[in-house]
Amino acid sequence: MRLRCLALLASIALLVSAAAAAQAIDSLPADLSARAAAAVNDVIRATQVPSASVGIVRDGRIVYVQAFGHARLSPPVAARPDMHYAVGSISKQFTVAAVMLLQQEGKLSIDQPLATWFPELTRASEVTLRNLMSHTSGYEDYAPQDYTIPAWTHATTAQKIVHEWATKPLDFDPGTQYQYSNTNYNIVGLVIEKVSGQPFWQFLSSRVLQPLGLSHTIDLDTRHDLLEPTGYFRHALGPLRPALTEAPGWYFADGELAMPVSDLLTWDIAVMNQTLLSPASYAEMEKPTKLKDGKTSNYGLGFTLGAVNGHRLVSHGGEVGGFVAANYVFPDDKIAVVVLTNQEASPAAGAIARQLSALMLPGVAQAADSAGEAWARQVLDGLQHGRVDRSRFTSNGNFYFDPQAIADYRTSLAPFGAIASLRETTKFDRGGMTYRGFAVEFASGKRVNLSTFTVPDGRIEQFLVEPAS
Repeated sequence: MRLRCLALLASIALLVSAAAAAQAIDSLPADLSARAAAAVNDVIRATQVPSASVGIVRDGRIVYVQAFGHARLSPPVAARPDMHYAVGSISKQFTVAAVMLLQQEGKLSIDQPLATWFPELTRASEVTLRNLMSHTSGYEDYAPQDYTIPAWTHATTAQKIVHEWATKPLDFDPGTQYQYSNTNYNIVGLVIEKVSGQPFWQFLSSRVLQPLGLSHTIDLDTRHDLLEPTGYFRHALGPLRPALTEAPGWYFADGELAMPVSDLLTWDIAVMNQTLLSPASYAEMEKPTKLKDGKTSNYGLGFTLGAVNGHRLVSHGGEVGGFVAANYVFPDDKIAVVVLTNQEASPAAGAIARQLSALMLPGVAQAADSAGEAWARQVLDGLQHGRVDRSRFTSNGNFYFDPQAIADYRTSLAPFGAIASLRETTKFDRGGMTYRGFAVEFASGKRVNLSTFTVPDGRIEQFLVEPAS
């Protein structure tokens, strides 16, 4: 579902507990193991995320699995690496694998038009399965926000979501742009059901999870009660509180999985070794998407694609209510890094993944830089003083900034003094809105991250402050 595409934007120093005892599979050299633990603890201190479950694959095998911090704060429960964490949109990789299996069996083609199965959807004769899985369909994203909006607290079904959001006019002509959309993958899940004749979870479990031995992976939509960690959120730098989770029906083919870190590492090894699918299917998944104007996007089918200092990277992030995850795979180097955390909108998962990747492959860290925006400074300054101009926010934005949120923003940010600098670091379109990420420094030297979504008329849908990672 929700996705931290770039810097994945939480408790007190007490939360930085010693790492849980490593499993017997831990065979990193002692110096690397110590440096990995130090890097994770550094990020936990900086971000105050409650916990992180972390794993590393090296030379094509699992060599490090550790858990840090607290899975629950009250009463305190230490995190363990065998605990289930929601992985959010990383689930999309598994959904693509299910489609590729059906294509290998001749039951569909990823270049078939959507009208084959759902002719009632907008411009279904022009949208293909490839467009859906590469986020080039034009269907608007139903879930771009990094906090739980009121609609998500009411039970629904994938069919209702699709027929509400995929019957609207397209945001752009199919194949002409890349724009991340969870709506796409809900449609894909329904196509899998029609073609296979089975419920999506049944097909995914029998044809993808079980063959790979992912015996601890669960369906978040029906087994949310099996999550051992509590998911948390916070307003700005205020106290951590249990997150408002999504109601049944909101977890489907776009973000339905929860698992221990070792299961996701096992999946990554299968990607490296191409054990579930044919080489041709993996090649399709890991190929940049070519747009109609000849340009390419850095998204394949279920994978964000990149090359860092000569090392090919396929990755994905994930977020649902109370949880953020990061999955980095360097297939040619037989290295993978998985980080699962239990605070929504936290940058910790991405920050830890980058640090551990740099530890395994020195030099992989990257940074972005671009100009800031005066409006973001004005809104942030107002929140420091307990002021909100509600005319600048959408109804969802105003829902988020209830009296408790406004008080937490004021009490946690006011002590840092005036805003010394505010610099835009990220900008992209999603869900009919514009996302911007900012790096902020106050006069006291305190640094934070700010993430925003604005709708076309300029009103603010999201305005979230988190500690800098």
